[in-house]
Amino acid sequence: MIHTVKPGETLAQISRDYRTPLPAIIQANPMINPNVIYPGQSIVIPGLPDPNTIPFQIDVSLSSRSLSLLKDGVLQKQYPIAVGRILHGTPVGSFIIINKAPNPGGPFGTMWMSLSKQHYGIHGTNDPSSIGKAVSRGCIRMYNHDVEELAAIVPIGTLVTIHP
Repeated sequence: MIHTVKPGETLAQISRDYRTPLPAIIQANPMINPNVIYPGQSIVIPGLPDPNTIPFQIDVSLSSRSLSLLKDGVLQKQYPIAVGRILHGTPVGSFIIINKAPNPGGPFGTMWMSLSKQHYGIHGTNDPSSIGKAVSRGCIRMYNHDVEELAAIVPIGTLVTIHP
């Protein structure tokens, strides 16, 4: 998988975002200087598939509070979601699903899918009345049955695009 460096990112933060040890990233990128990275630079993230090889994509609209599942660019299904509240907004941009954890416990419902941004994910909820609202700490909340269905369809490496 190739990550394109964004302004302000460090290699240490990229390592945390992808939950990939820094030495593994440095080893996978022998031509880069780990102390000097720049926006637009391509960094190989070892162990993750190229999102371009996956037929599925997830499109999240914060304003309509909906998550769309696409296959080869064609809408397959749309789900209602909850998003981040004021001061804890859901991040905008392109990310990938880097892991899945069934039954994470607590407020995360019956499934957690980590995004390639530390502390953020798509997950279920123990408060179904929150769906459709801006109430989370930045994560994308779904009904448990919806997130379980989605997690069964999309593989690790699936592109997730979040926009206003």
